[in-house]
Amino acid sequence: MAYDEFLADRIRRVLKDKQIYFSELKMMGGLCFKVDNKMLCYININKDYGDSLIMARIGNIVYENQLKKPECLPMNFTGRPMKGYIYVTPDGFDTEANLEYWIQLCLNFNPLAKASKPKRKK
Repeated sequence: MAYDEFLADRIRRVLKDKQIYFSELKMMGGLCFKVDNKMLCYININKDYGDSLIMARIGNIVYENQLKKPECLPMNFTGRPMKGYIYVTPDGFDTEANLEYWIQLCLNFNPLAKASKPKRKK
């Protein structure tokens, strides 16, 4: 398991408390939370960072301001930062209020996000 199950349970609790229907998908060694068939956030234990990170899909509008926070890192697993996505370090989700803040930012963007195209079966 390349993600923190306790963190996954905390995210599940936030979403359930908000009465949000969500699904989960294990991918790339981590766990992706989806709302309306669109990625909400993704958690994994990042080898480079050495701890759990939340990849938050927050959109371009709030991206620059959030990236200025010390608990945020650019999401750049492709080698260049992807705008609209950030990594949140454990300092950013250490309390329930902090975790809920990031989940809410993801939920705010979710209606504007585009769902990825379904893959064709061969």
